[in-house]
Amino acid sequence: MMTLMSSQFQPVLERIAAEIERTPDRGRPADYIPALAACDPRTFGMAVAELDGTVYGVGDWREPFSTQSITKVFTLALDLAREGDELWEHVGREPSGNPFNSLVQLEYENGIPRNPFINAGALVVTDRLHSRTGDAAGELLSFLREESGNPALAFDEEVAASEAAHGDRNAALAHFMAAYGNIDNDIPVLLDQYFRQCSLRASCADLALATTFLARHGIRADGNRLLTLSQAKQINAIMLTCGTYDAAGDFAYRVGLPGKSGVGGGIIAVVPGRCTLCVWSPGLDERGNSVAGVAALDRFTTLTGVSVF
Repeated sequence: MMTLMSSQFQPVLERIAAEIERTPDRGRPADYIPALAACDPRTFGMAVAELDGTVYGVGDWREPFSTQSITKVFTLALDLAREGDELWEHVGREPSGNPFNSLVQLEYENGIPRNPFINAGALVVTDRLHSRTGDAAGELLSFLREESGNPALAFDEEVAASEAAHGDRNAALAHFMAAYGNIDNDIPVLLDQYFRQCSLRASCADLALATTFLARHGIRADGNRLLTLSQAKQINAIMLTCGTYDAAGDFAYRVGLPGKSGVGGGIIAVVPGRCTLCVWSPGLDERGNSVAGVAALDRFTTLTGVSVF
């Protein structure tokens, strides 16, 4: 373990990239989403953003990729900022222990999803944000463009169409929750909003910068407050306990940071008060998390001693 100064981020990232390059098994891309199936599992990028906007990176850290479930963090923040604790009457805060697209748990719990990061929970959050803004996906895109400083961020219509064509289970989740009165908008409208937000393309640099409001305890890049201190703490806590599907316990054990993964191979992570990270490698393990991404974050916290523990 080293005592890390800001200037040492770059050599740490380069060391991690060299170690990852020697890793033989990188997992497999998300082949159930045809637009993602062709991604090279040996692609790797990693970025660290400091609170002042300084960014360090290695590998393919400026290459845009499909963010998928990573965007659930930002949608949650945007809705929580608007409605506060009322949100928690419609979605829980507990780890699911089941696959991210499970229907079984919803029936036992009367249409209330276990947390905002499984698909059912994210659908509820998107639904509620859409009711408050009239365009949840557009609100998300505007926020990410501003926080990342990249006005070119955009949705990938091919990926959104691919997910919509294979989105029967998400449609089933939405209809099931609507039967319990936990969805307000028309299901086709909600699914369109949800698939669009998951299709957003961004780089490790973009996402590391966009996540720094959580490391700044709710303060946006322009100095304005989005979340209260308590709300920022809540989101970081839910990321730690629920952010990597049903592997959250192992992720907390290995990495020791709040994090959120996506099946596009990206993972964001937060060091409150210090910095944020984003890593990308499309090869996934059996639980839907990037093999190289988890390994890289594990090495980062091991080498630097920077974690929440």
